[in-house]
Formats: sequence, C-alpha cells, structure tokens
Amino acid sequence: MKSISLLTATCIVIANMVGTAIFTSLGFQVGSLPTGFSLMALWLVGGICALCGAVAYAELGAALPRSGGEYHFLGTIYHPAVGFLAGWVSATVGFAAPVAAAAIAFGRYLADPQSGPAGHLPAISLLHGHTLSPATYLALLIVVLVTLFLLRDVRLGSVFQNASTLLKVGLVVVIIAAGFWVEKTQPISFLPATGDTALILSPAFAVNLFWVMYAYSGWNASTYIVGEVRNPARTIPLSVGLGTIIVMALYLPVNAAFLRTTPLDEMKGQPQVALIAGSHIFGHTGGYLMALFICIGLVSTVSSMMWIGPRVTMAMGEDLRAFRWLGRKSARNLPINAILTQAAIAIVLIVTATFDDVIKYVQFALTLSSALAVAGVIVLRIRQPDLPRPYRTWGYPLTPIVFLAISAWMLWHMLADKDTRDPSLLGLVTIALGLVVYYLSPKNPTPSPAPPAS
Repeated sequence: MKSISLLTATCIVIANMVGTAIFTSLGFQVGSLPTGFSLMALWLVGGICALCGAVAYAELGAALPRSGGEYHFLGTIYHPAVGFLAGWVSATVGFAAPVAAAAIAFGRYLADPQSGPAGHLPAISLLHGHTLSPATYLALLIVVLVTLFLLRDVRLGSVFQNASTLLKVGLVVVIIAAGFWVEKTQPISFLPATGDTALILSPAFAVNLFWVMYAYSGWNASTYIVGEVRNPARTIPLSVGLGTIIVMALYLPVNAAFLRTTPLDEMKGQPQVALIAGSHIFGHTGGYLMALFICIGLVSTVSSMMWIGPRVTMAMGEDLRAFRWLGRKSARNLPINAILTQAAIAIVLIVTATFDDVIKYVQFALTLSSALAVAGVIVLRIRQPDLPRPYRTWGYPLTPIVFLAISAWMLWHMLADKDTRDPSLLGLVTIALGLVVYYLSPKNPTPSPAPPAS
C-alpha cells in the first residue's frame, strides 16, 4: 500500500539531511579553514553539489520506480553485481553508520556533564572492570526505542517523522534568528579576503568538504522508498528538490550564526559545536534547553535512517535467495528482519567506534555510490533514450557533470589525506567484501518486478 505523501517524503529528506553533522561538523572545519568566507564557500559548494545530485536522482526515481535507491538504480543501469555492492554498502554501513553517529551525538549532548539534561547520570559497571558511559548507553537506548517504535506501524512512523522534523527545522530557525540578534559578536568577516582563494583551492577544502557532504547526505532519501510513495513520478522530484533547497536555506545562515557568536578556538576539534554556540547565544540555561531540543532533533534523524535503510535490504532480500530472510514482512507490511538487522549493526558501531571514525569510514563509500548513480543518468539517456521519464534532470547535462566533478575531487583528496586515507580504504575493503559475498550467493531467477508509476 502506498501510504507516504509528498509532505512525509519531503520531511524524510529534510530529517535525513538535518541530522548529526550540522550540530557537530563545524568544529572539525575551523582548524584548517579559519576564515568566514572560506567556511561559507564550503557549505555553499556542498549545497550546490547536493542539489545537482538531487535533480539527477529525481529522474532515476521517477523513471525506475522501485524502492531500494542505488541498489535498484545501479543494478538496472549497469549490472546486478554493481547494484548489490551499492545495497551492500547501504545495508552494512550506509544507514547503520549514520544511525550510530546520530545516536552517539544524542548521547553526548544529553549526557554532557555541564549542559546536558542527563549530565548527572552515572556510568554502568560491566564485567572485568569495564564500564558503559552515560553517553553510550543513552545512544543504545534511543536505537532500541526507535526500532521498537518503527516495528509498530508505518503510519505512526509518518506522524512522528513529520512532527519531529518540523520541530528540528523550527529549532534551526530559532538558532539563526537568535544568532543574528545577539549584539556581542566575534571578529569574523564573511567577505572575501587575501588568501581565501588559496584556501578554497587547497586540499584542506576538499577534505573538509566530506564533512559538509555528510551534513547534506540524505538529499536522495525519498528514492529509497519509491514503492511506498503516492504518485512517485510527481512526489519523488518534488520531495528531493524541495528538501534540498530548504536545507541549503538553513545550513548557510546557521553556520554563520555559530561563527558570528562563538570563538573559533572554542569550537576547534569539538563535536558539540551547537552546545558551545548555544551557551554564547542563549546563556547557560538557554544552552541547556538547546541541548534538549537538539536531542529531539537527533531522534528524528535516527528514526528517518532506521525507516529508510531497511527498505534497501528488503529489496535485496527479494532478489537474492541468500538474503531472502531480509525480505520478510510483518502483517503490517513492515520489513521486520531488515529493521532488526540494521539496528544490530548500529549497536555494534556505537559500542566499538568513535563518532569521527564512523563518519570517515562511511563517507567515501557513500560518495562513490552516489557518483555512480548520478553518472547512471547519463548512461541511461544514451542506452535507453526512449525510456519514459516523467521527470527529466533540470540543467542536464551540466548538473550531473558538476556533481561528478566535485565528487571526484573529494574522493581523490580523501584517499590522499593521511587522516581520511585509512577509513576510506576500509570503505573500499567493505565494497570488495560485498563483491565476494555477491558471487558466492545464489540468486533468484529474476528480480522482483518494479511496480508501475502511479
């Protein structure tokens, strides 16, 4: 049953985008890009790249209307093995890692000793002298609770997703308004100055772009649930386009508000950027309330990722006998095994990895997968010029080329930079392992047919 409206699809896109990174990533950027203009350029380039990718994905989602995202797109355009690799990345880390990152950030904000609403909670003692910090067990708790909630009913999930997304957008708007209302500001300029051009063309800009693209990731979210969307030919293009534009309109001014009110040295290397900035914008009490609202927003991010990711693994289960158990649905038409599997992977990542390790690990593989999908728009235009396309990519072929050029530049520097090289190579190892799994797995005779556009 197609139960997801344009509003819900757009909210899913926004909730996937406005997640962990906007509240955390600026602290990792100010060290190597210490000027207001270069930082704003970074977020603008990221937004343009995301928008170029979104209009390309919109064409694929309308022309190839089946849930699964890159798994379905790449398998149809190139080869089932390529689609499986994209699905493998999505199933193993593509959604579970962002869920883990959002949950870790949730735990850190909630259990912050100075400003967190749950900063007084004690650690839990485990066997052999090990302990579980409040931030860690709160992160685990939110993943478990959201999983149980999503196993109930997709309509309940829709209501929660819409409400929590609107609350999160409202929070960002309040931060922007208050940040520009504050009279006590930092000596930072957003106008171009000597040295800014060199910064923008530097390897540091390209490497920091992966944090920004992680913040913008999610612009393709509604393409993963095409099979559950009403009138996908209209809803998918509108949801990805509107969602991306709205988020761009939020990200630039909210980062300007952080930079305008908070000393760079205080943010440098710190993941709780919004909490630090909140204490400067609203004072200590206001920062406490801000931490609470950010946590609610992060719950929305966990929920949206937990909602979408299992639809990819479910599609894989429909096509591959070895993964058929992932395609099992409940009486309410929910992919219960896929949801539980993603939750289990997220829990393992929460317990074993740090926040920045999770982001660095996943971003290379996700960027590569997205680039192949956007390139697929060009490939499909050449191979199947007569394929019905209810929506055609705006600005074609310039917009796909811009996305591919920025992605290639970023991927190259992620492999060249010593801080991101090892996690990026680990992402490639994950992809290679997926290729082995694919060729060792028995396949169904034919993939599940794509439903017609409605």
